[in-house]
Amino acid sequence: MITALEALSRLREGNLRFVENQSSALATSNPARRAALLERQEPFAIVLGCSDSRVPAEMVFDQGLGDLFVIRVAGNIVAPSQVGSVEFAASRFGTRLVVVLGHSQCGAVMATLEEVLGGSTTQSSNLRSIVNRVRPSIETMIAGRKVDDLNALARDAVRANVRASTDHLRHGSDSLEKLIRTEDLLIVGAEYSLESGVVEFFDGVPEAD
Repeated sequence: MITALEALSRLREGNLRFVENQSSALATSNPARRAALLERQEPFAIVLGCSDSRVPAEMVFDQGLGDLFVIRVAGNIVAPSQVGSVEFAASRFGTRLVVVLGHSQCGAVMATLEEVLGGSTTQSSNLRSIVNRVRPSIETMIAGRKVDDLNALARDAVRANVRASTDHLRHGSDSLEKLIRTEDLLIVGAEYSLESGVVEFFDGVPEAD
């Protein structure tokens, strides 16, 4: 299995191909590749991303079958099932890179921001379980802040939510904490731009990278 930094480089290279409309044939299924994956898989990166239909991780990073272990949930939140999924892939497959992938104009984040600012309230108990996980990071972000630029506030909210998720993964799981200490597991946060297609890694990326 490749190192976390090598995996990060592969994701960056793949995203560059995607942005430049030069995606390779890797993302296309073929019988030989499917057959090779029957007995085992070795995904080189784990991606916890949003369920938004505009942000399919395999396409955004120009990767194919067996390359990424993808977990998708509205708002790229971290709940027990998501933590367990990351633990499973990191321990079972030896994958050493975890990416929490948020994106611009995230509906779950925007709904939470509107609620925090005194707008509409989510009535569904199931939807509220998502909003309640996004809300703390946004409340902390806007505490004492003058709300005069909603676009800037929305951008900051997306990143605050990503940081909350990466922090939860780094410090909310004994299994992942051990892999970070002993196996060089790396957990980073990133944001995908719906406008440009570019993924920017902004949280937890080693300075030497």
